[in-house]
Amino acid sequence: MADYRKYLDPAVLAKISRLELRARMVVEGFISGMHKSPYQGYSVEFATHREYVPGDDLRHIDWRLFGRADRLYIKQYEEETNLRTHILLDCSRSMDYPDRTAAPPGADARMTKYEYACTLAASLIYMIMHQQDACGLLLFDHGVREQIPPVSSTHQLGAMIELIERNPPDKTTEVKMLFSRLAEQLKQRSLIIVISDLLTGAEDVIRGLERLRYTRHDVIVLHVLDHDEIEFPFTENVMFEGLEAPDIQLLTDPQSLRASYRAIVQRFIGQIRSACANHRIDYRLMSTRDPVDAALSSFLAARMHAMAR
Repeated sequence: MADYRKYLDPAVLAKISRLELRARMVVEGFISGMHKSPYQGYSVEFATHREYVPGDDLRHIDWRLFGRADRLYIKQYEEETNLRTHILLDCSRSMDYPDRTAAPPGADARMTKYEYACTLAASLIYMIMHQQDACGLLLFDHGVREQIPPVSSTHQLGAMIELIERNPPDKTTEVKMLFSRLAEQLKQRSLIIVISDLLTGAEDVIRGLERLRYTRHDVIVLHVLDHDEIEFPFTENVMFEGLEAPDIQLLTDPQSLRASYRAIVQRFIGQIRSACANHRIDYRLMSTRDPVDAALSSFLAARMHAMAR
Protein backbone atom coordinates (compact mmCIF):
# COMPACT_ATOMS: atom_id res chain seq x y z
CA MET A 1 0.00 0.00 0.00
CA ALA A 2 1.23 3.49 -0.77
CA ASP A 3 2.68 5.47 2.12
CA TYR A 4 0.17 8.27 2.58
CA ARG A 5 1.81 9.71 5.71
CA LYS A 6 3.63 12.47 3.87
CA TYR A 7 0.31 13.75 2.51
CA LEU A 8 -1.57 13.77 5.82
CA ASP A 9 0.11 16.64 7.61
CA PRO A 10 -2.52 19.39 8.09
CA ALA A 11 -0.37 21.94 6.25
CA VAL A 12 -0.06 19.59 3.28
CA LEU A 13 -3.74 18.66 3.29
CA ALA A 14 -4.57 22.37 3.19
CA LYS A 15 -2.98 22.54 -0.25
CA ILE A 16 -5.18 19.74 -1.63
CA SER A 17 -8.21 21.56 -2.99
CA ARG A 18 -10.37 18.49 -3.65
CA LEU A 19 -12.09 17.45 -0.45
CA GLU A 20 -12.95 13.99 -1.81
CA LEU A 21 -9.27 13.34 -2.46
CA ARG A 22 -8.40 14.39 1.08
CA ALA A 23 -11.04 12.02 2.48
CA ARG A 24 -9.87 9.11 0.36
CA MET A 25 -6.28 9.65 1.45
CA VAL A 26 -7.22 9.70 5.11
CA VAL A 27 -9.47 6.63 4.94
CA GLU A 28 -7.49 4.45 2.57
CA GLY A 29 -4.20 5.43 4.13
CA PHE A 30 -4.82 4.30 7.69
CA ILE A 31 -8.45 3.87 8.71
CA SER A 32 -9.91 1.53 6.09
CA GLY A 33 -10.69 -1.81 7.72
CA MET A 34 -10.56 -0.45 11.29
CA HIS A 35 -14.18 0.54 11.58
CA LYS A 36 -15.82 -2.86 11.30
CA SER A 37 -18.88 -3.25 13.49
CA PRO A 38 -17.82 -3.95 17.09
CA TYR A 39 -21.23 -5.39 17.91
CA GLN A 40 -21.45 -9.15 18.32
CA GLY A 41 -24.60 -11.05 19.23
CA TYR A 42 -26.56 -14.09 18.14
CA SER A 43 -28.87 -12.63 15.55
CA VAL A 44 -28.03 -12.66 11.85
CA GLU A 45 -24.88 -13.93 10.16
CA PHE A 46 -22.54 -16.61 11.54
CA ALA A 47 -19.12 -15.18 12.34
CA THR A 48 -16.97 -17.72 14.20
CA HIS A 49 -16.76 -20.37 16.91
CA ARG A 50 -15.26 -20.08 20.37
CA GLU A 51 -14.88 -22.60 23.12
CA TYR A 52 -17.75 -22.97 25.58
CA VAL A 53 -17.28 -21.52 29.05
CA PRO A 54 -19.62 -22.09 31.99
CA GLY A 55 -22.52 -19.65 31.88
CA ASP A 56 -22.83 -19.56 28.06
CA ASP A 57 -26.31 -20.03 26.62
CA LEU A 58 -26.64 -23.72 25.76
CA ARG A 59 -28.92 -22.86 22.83
CA HIS A 60 -25.90 -21.62 20.90
CA ILE A 61 -23.72 -24.71 21.25
CA ASP A 62 -22.78 -26.22 17.88
CA TRP A 63 -23.79 -29.85 18.53
CA ARG A 64 -22.61 -31.02 15.13
CA LEU A 65 -19.13 -29.74 15.84
CA PHE A 66 -19.31 -31.38 19.26
CA GLY A 67 -20.05 -34.71 17.55
CA ARG A 68 -16.91 -34.37 15.42
CA ALA A 69 -14.51 -32.80 17.90
CA ASP A 70 -15.91 -34.06 21.22
CA ARG A 71 -15.55 -30.51 22.59
CA LEU A 72 -18.13 -27.81 23.19
CA TYR A 73 -18.06 -24.69 20.99
CA ILE A 74 -20.37 -21.69 20.91
CA LYS A 75 -21.55 -20.15 17.64
CA GLN A 76 -20.98 -16.42 17.46
CA TYR A 77 -22.83 -14.19 15.03
CA GLU A 78 -22.30 -10.67 13.75
CA GLU A 79 -25.26 -8.51 14.54
CA GLU A 80 -26.65 -6.36 11.76
CA THR A 81 -26.75 -2.93 13.32
CA ASN A 82 -28.61 -1.08 10.54
CA LEU A 83 -26.53 1.92 11.52
CA ARG A 84 -27.96 5.30 10.56
CA THR A 85 -25.55 8.17 11.05
CA HIS A 86 -26.21 11.90 10.93
CA ILE A 87 -23.09 14.07 10.66
CA LEU A 88 -23.68 17.61 11.94
CA LEU A 89 -21.06 20.00 10.54
CA ASP A 90 -20.69 23.49 11.99
CA CYS A 91 -20.56 26.14 9.23
CA SER A 92 -20.59 29.16 11.50
CA ARG A 93 -18.19 32.05 10.99
CA SER A 94 -16.01 31.14 13.96
CA MET A 95 -14.90 28.00 12.10
CA ASP A 96 -13.06 30.19 9.56
CA TYR A 97 -9.94 30.58 11.69
CA PRO A 98 -7.19 31.41 10.91
CA ASP A 99 -8.15 34.14 8.49
CA ARG A 100 -6.27 33.45 5.28
CA THR A 101 -6.77 37.00 4.03
CA ALA A 102 -4.80 38.32 7.02
CA ALA A 103 -1.83 36.01 6.49
CA PRO A 104 1.34 37.69 5.22
CA PRO A 105 2.55 36.80 1.71
CA GLY A 106 4.54 33.57 1.63
CA ALA A 107 3.19 32.35 4.96
CA ASP A 108 2.94 28.57 5.37
CA ALA A 109 -0.45 27.17 4.52
CA ARG A 110 -2.44 25.71 7.38
CA MET A 111 -5.92 24.32 7.59
CA THR A 112 -8.65 26.46 9.02
CA LYS A 113 -10.90 24.83 11.58
CA TYR A 114 -13.53 24.51 8.89
CA GLU A 115 -11.19 22.79 6.45
CA TYR A 116 -10.11 20.42 9.20
CA ALA A 117 -13.73 19.74 10.19
CA CYS A 118 -14.73 19.23 6.55
CA THR A 119 -11.94 16.70 6.14
CA LEU A 120 -13.14 14.84 9.23
CA ALA A 121 -16.74 14.88 7.97
CA ALA A 122 -15.87 13.74 4.46
CA SER A 123 -13.60 10.98 5.80
CA LEU A 124 -16.36 9.68 8.05
CA ILE A 125 -18.94 9.81 5.25
CA TYR A 126 -16.53 7.96 2.95
CA MET A 127 -15.86 5.31 5.59
CA ILE A 128 -19.48 4.80 6.69
CA MET A 129 -20.82 4.48 3.16
CA HIS A 130 -18.10 2.05 2.14
CA GLN A 131 -19.15 -0.24 4.96
CA GLN A 132 -22.71 -0.15 3.54
CA ASP A 133 -24.22 1.84 6.37
CA ALA A 134 -26.49 4.85 5.87
CA CYS A 135 -25.03 8.31 6.44
CA GLY A 136 -26.62 11.74 6.29
CA LEU A 137 -25.21 15.24 6.46
CA LEU A 138 -26.52 18.39 8.09
CA LEU A 139 -24.80 21.77 7.82
CA PHE A 140 -25.67 24.28 10.53
CA ASP A 141 -24.83 27.71 11.90
CA HIS A 142 -27.67 29.50 13.76
CA GLY A 143 -30.04 27.01 12.10
CA VAL A 144 -30.09 24.19 9.58
CA ARG A 145 -28.44 25.47 6.42
CA GLU A 146 -28.68 22.37 4.21
CA GLN A 147 -29.37 18.71 4.80
CA ILE A 148 -29.15 15.32 3.06
CA PRO A 149 -30.95 12.44 4.81
CA PRO A 150 -29.06 9.20 5.55
CA VAL A 151 -28.39 7.06 2.48
CA SER A 152 -26.12 4.04 2.04
CA SER A 153 -25.40 4.47 -1.66
CA THR A 154 -21.86 5.58 -2.38
CA HIS A 155 -23.28 7.46 -5.38
CA GLN A 156 -24.40 10.13 -2.88
CA LEU A 157 -20.86 10.61 -1.57
CA GLY A 158 -20.05 13.17 -4.28
CA ALA A 159 -23.29 15.07 -3.60
CA MET A 160 -22.48 15.36 0.10
CA ILE A 161 -18.94 16.54 -0.52
CA GLU A 162 -20.19 19.05 -3.08
CA LEU A 163 -22.69 20.32 -0.49
CA ILE A 164 -19.87 20.91 1.98
CA GLU A 165 -17.69 22.68 -0.58
CA ARG A 166 -20.38 25.16 -1.62
CA ASN A 167 -21.18 26.19 1.95
CA PRO A 168 -18.36 28.34 3.36
CA PRO A 169 -18.57 29.45 7.00
CA ASP A 170 -20.99 32.29 7.71
CA LYS A 171 -23.23 33.71 10.43
CA THR A 172 -23.31 32.83 14.12
CA THR A 173 -23.57 29.60 16.10
CA GLU A 174 -26.74 28.39 17.79
CA VAL A 175 -26.74 24.81 19.02
CA LYS A 176 -29.27 24.51 21.84
CA MET A 177 -32.37 25.06 19.71
CA LEU A 178 -30.86 23.14 16.79
CA PHE A 179 -30.18 20.02 18.86
CA SER A 180 -33.60 20.22 20.50
CA ARG A 181 -35.31 20.44 17.12
CA LEU A 182 -33.29 17.54 15.77
CA ALA A 183 -34.18 15.43 18.79
CA GLU A 184 -37.85 15.96 17.95
CA GLN A 185 -37.40 15.30 14.21
CA LEU A 186 -35.24 12.18 14.34
CA LYS A 187 -37.71 9.48 15.29
CA GLN A 188 -35.42 6.52 14.57
CA ARG A 189 -32.58 5.99 16.98
CA SER A 190 -29.37 7.06 15.23
CA LEU A 191 -25.69 7.80 15.65
CA ILE A 192 -25.18 11.57 15.66
CA ILE A 193 -21.68 12.97 15.11
CA VAL A 194 -21.27 16.66 15.95
CA ILE A 195 -18.20 18.34 14.41
CA SER A 196 -17.86 21.86 15.75
CA ASP A 197 -15.71 24.30 17.72
CA LEU A 198 -18.72 24.64 20.09
CA LEU A 199 -17.88 28.33 20.59
CA THR A 200 -21.09 29.38 22.23
CA GLY A 201 -22.30 29.20 25.81
CA ALA A 202 -21.24 25.95 27.47
CA GLU A 203 -24.65 25.58 29.11
CA ASP A 204 -26.38 25.85 25.74
CA VAL A 205 -24.11 23.17 24.27
CA ILE A 206 -24.67 20.86 27.24
CA ARG A 207 -28.47 21.27 27.21
CA GLY A 208 -28.57 20.55 23.50
CA LEU A 209 -26.48 17.41 23.83
CA GLU A 210 -28.56 16.28 26.79
CA ARG A 211 -31.67 16.62 24.65
CA LEU A 212 -30.21 14.34 21.97
CA ARG A 213 -29.27 11.72 24.56
CA TYR A 214 -32.69 11.96 26.19
CA THR A 215 -34.20 10.70 22.94
CA ARG A 216 -31.73 7.75 23.07
CA HIS A 217 -29.48 8.72 20.18
CA ASP A 218 -25.84 7.65 20.33
CA VAL A 219 -23.84 10.89 20.24
CA ILE A 220 -20.22 11.64 19.34
CA VAL A 221 -18.69 15.11 19.75
CA LEU A 222 -15.56 15.96 17.76
CA HIS A 223 -14.51 19.28 19.27
CA VAL A 224 -12.31 21.06 16.72
CA LEU A 225 -10.15 23.93 17.94
CA ASP A 226 -7.13 25.66 16.46
CA HIS A 227 -3.81 25.32 18.26
CA ASP A 228 -3.82 29.11 18.81
CA GLU A 229 -7.15 28.89 20.65
CA ILE A 230 -5.85 26.20 22.98
CA GLU A 231 -2.32 27.43 23.65
CA PHE A 232 -2.57 31.21 22.99
CA PRO A 233 1.03 31.38 21.67
CA PHE A 234 1.04 35.10 20.78
CA THR A 235 3.91 37.22 22.05
CA GLU A 236 3.53 40.68 20.46
CA ASN A 237 0.60 43.05 20.88
CA VAL A 238 -2.30 41.68 18.84
CA MET A 239 -5.54 43.18 17.55
CA PHE A 240 -8.28 40.58 17.97
CA GLU A 241 -11.44 40.82 15.87
CA GLY A 242 -14.66 38.91 16.49
CA LEU A 243 -15.34 36.45 13.67
CA GLU A 244 -19.04 36.26 14.50
CA ALA A 245 -19.15 39.87 15.71
CA PRO A 246 -16.77 41.75 13.34
CA ASP A 247 -17.55 45.11 14.94
CA ILE A 248 -15.74 43.96 18.08
CA GLN A 249 -12.01 44.71 18.11
CA LEU A 250 -9.64 44.43 21.03
CA LEU A 251 -5.96 45.40 21.15
CA THR A 252 -4.21 43.31 23.79
CA ASP A 253 -0.88 42.41 25.36
CA PRO A 254 -1.21 38.62 25.03
CA GLN A 255 1.55 37.78 27.50
CA SER A 256 -0.37 39.45 30.32
CA LEU A 257 -3.54 37.55 29.37
CA ARG A 258 -2.13 34.10 28.60
CA ALA A 259 -2.55 32.47 32.00
CA SER A 260 -6.12 33.68 32.55
CA TYR A 261 -7.12 33.00 28.95
CA ARG A 262 -5.85 29.42 29.05
CA ALA A 263 -7.57 28.83 32.39
CA ILE A 264 -10.90 29.97 30.90
CA VAL A 265 -10.48 27.81 27.80
CA GLN A 266 -9.55 24.74 29.84
CA ARG A 267 -12.53 25.33 32.10
CA PHE A 268 -14.82 25.51 29.04
CA ILE A 269 -13.34 22.33 27.57
CA GLY A 270 -13.59 20.62 30.96
CA GLN A 271 -17.28 21.52 31.29
CA ILE A 272 -18.10 20.03 27.88
CA ARG A 273 -15.95 16.93 28.46
CA SER A 274 -17.42 16.30 31.90
CA ALA A 275 -21.02 16.72 30.69
CA CYS A 276 -20.35 14.31 27.82
CA ALA A 277 -18.91 11.73 30.21
CA ASN A 278 -21.91 12.07 32.53
CA HIS A 279 -24.33 11.44 29.64
CA ARG A 280 -22.32 8.67 27.96
CA ILE A 281 -21.42 10.83 24.97
CA ASP A 282 -18.12 10.10 23.24
CA TYR A 283 -16.03 13.29 23.28
CA ARG A 284 -12.71 14.03 21.62
CA LEU A 285 -10.85 17.35 21.50
CA MET A 286 -9.08 17.73 18.14
CA SER A 287 -6.44 20.34 17.48
CA THR A 288 -5.97 21.43 13.88
CA ARG A 289 -2.26 20.86 14.41
CA ASP A 290 -2.84 17.08 14.77
CA PRO A 291 -2.74 14.95 11.60
CA VAL A 292 -6.33 14.17 10.64
CA ASP A 293 -5.76 10.46 10.12
CA ALA A 294 -4.02 9.98 13.46
CA ALA A 295 -6.65 11.95 15.39
CA LEU A 296 -9.55 10.12 13.77
CA SER A 297 -8.09 6.61 13.86
CA SER A 298 -7.07 7.04 17.51
CA PHE A 299 -10.58 8.10 18.43
CA LEU A 300 -12.23 5.25 16.49
CA ALA A 301 -9.89 2.67 17.99
CA ALA A 302 -10.68 3.90 21.52
CA ARG A 303 -14.43 3.85 20.76
CA MET A 304 -14.30 0.31 19.36
CA HIS A 305 -12.32 -0.86 22.39
CA ALA A 306 -14.83 0.69 24.81
CA MET A 307 -17.83 -0.81 22.97
CA ALA A 308 -16.26 -4.28 22.87
CA ARG A 309 -15.87 -4.44 26.66
